[in-house]
Formats: sequence, C-alpha cells, structure tokens
Amino acid sequence: MAGSHDEKVQRKKTKEEEDRRGTVINFQRYLHGGTSSLLSTLPTLIVFPVYKTIFRQQIHNTVIHQAVRQLYKEGPLKLYRGVAPPLVMRTLNGTLLFGLQDTVLQHLSLTSQNIIPAAALPAVAGFFTGIVEAVVFTPFERVQNVLQNSRNDQNVPSLKSVLVRLKGQGMALGFYRALLPITARNALGSSLYFGLKEPIRAVVAGQGFSALTSSFISGTVISMATSLTLFPLSVLVANMQAQVGGEGKGAVACWKILLKSRQQSVIHLYRGGSLVVLRSCITWGITTAIYDRQEKKQTS
Repeated sequence: MAGSHDEKVQRKKTKEEEDRRGTVINFQRYLHGGTSSLLSTLPTLIVFPVYKTIFRQQIHNTVIHQAVRQLYKEGPLKLYRGVAPPLVMRTLNGTLLFGLQDTVLQHLSLTSQNIIPAAALPAVAGFFTGIVEAVVFTPFERVQNVLQNSRNDQNVPSLKSVLVRLKGQGMALGFYRALLPITARNALGSSLYFGLKEPIRAVVAGQGFSALTSSFISGTVISMATSLTLFPLSVLVANMQAQVGGEGKGAVACWKILLKSRQQSVIHLYRGGSLVVLRSCITWGITTAIYDRQEKKQTS
C-alpha cells in the first residue's frame, strides 16, 4: 500500500512539473515571437521607404518610378511619416502571432483528437490566431495608412490629429475601417504560414542547408507566396483605410470601385507586388530564422 501511495505522489509531482514546463514554454514562445520581431525592427526601418512606395502604388495606381519621384519631391522629412505604427505592430505582432498560435495549437491538440488531422493543426491554429490578430491590429494599420497618404497632410498633419479625427468617426468607420478584408487576409496568411513553415523548412534542410538558412528560406518563400496571393486584399485595405471621412462604403462596393479604377486589369491591381517580394524576403525571412533559432536553443 505504501508503495502504491508513493507511486501516486510521484505521478502527481511529475504531472505538476510537466504543467509548469508547459506554461513556461508557452510564455517563452510569446517572448521569442516578440524578440524575433523586435530584432527585425532595423530591417523594417530600412525597407520602410520600399513599403511606402508600395502604398503609393496601391493608392494612386502608379508605376514604381512615378511613386519614387513623388516621395522624392516630398522630401526626407515626410519619407518616414507613418513609420511609428508599423514599428509598434512588428513587435506586438510577433508576440501575439507566435505565442497565441502555440497556445491555440496546444488546446486543439488536446480537444480535437480524431477530429482534425495532426498535420493540419498548425494551420488551423494559425487561422484562429489571424482572426485575433486582425481585431487587435486593425486600428494600427488604419492610423498608418492615413499617415502615409499625402492627401491627408493638410487635414491631419500629426499622429495626434489622426487619432482625434478617427475617434470622432466612431469605431466602425474610424479605427476599424476595413476590418472584414483585414480579417480574411490575416487569417488566411497566418494559416498558410504556420501550415507550411515546418514542411518547407524540413525539405530545405534535407538539401544540406544549415538550420538557420533553412528557416530563413522557409520564411522567405512562404511570405513571398502568401503576400502575392493576398496582395489584392492588401490593396483593397489600403484604399479603404487611406481616406478620412467619406461615405464609408462596404468592402464589396469598394472592391468594385477599385477594379473599375484599375480598368479591370489584374496587372494594374498588382502594381507594387514586386516590391512586396523584396520586403517579405527581408522581414519575414529574418523573423522566422531568429524565432526558430531561439526555439532550438530552448529545447537543446
């Protein structure tokens, strides 16, 4: 009897230790996600002019050299107008994206056995994470797009004036403008990223590349493919959010207007798409490599 009692006590202690380790791992994955995104802040600063060039192409339907000439005329002081929201978003986004995806994944692993195939769980967890991500970060993206639109320089010249103006419009037309297309873009994007990250990394590693290089290539390839696939949604979001005021048309009506302004041309709709590839290669490649490196150190 004594032996049986001791075994029960030992099993209880072991379970408690496993629970504590699980909690630490989950917390550390939030931390690792935030750290990897924070360390990619410098590349974000470097490529911000590229991002702004893409934005101008999306809004004004111009080719690259016209967008660059427009930014050049505005001068260096206005070049980084609107950089604060993406910098904050990068750090918070990584924290939420990697940490919450892992938390949801752990929950699904326990509650969805024999319902969802194990191989599909990372993608499903990424999908739900993308929905939460959209709710949290849509206001940041809204402020960023208003600040980057040069047509708003006179009416809302500062971050404070933008916040006051959007607050006065109410949540739906103000800070949460274009929530539906952002949710669709983020949910699909996160699902693809987490669903494909490990399989692609394993394939690349099988070709003899180092773990760090494999993670970088995996993040780059997935982000490039995802960005190009979902680029039309990003164009729609930019056009819906760039203006302050107006009628506040829905996503479907705005999509019809956007297509009409692009002469129903897919090529015109994808203006700026080539620069998305460059931005994805720099930011998500680095972020993925740093995150996987931290995870490897933690488990080793």
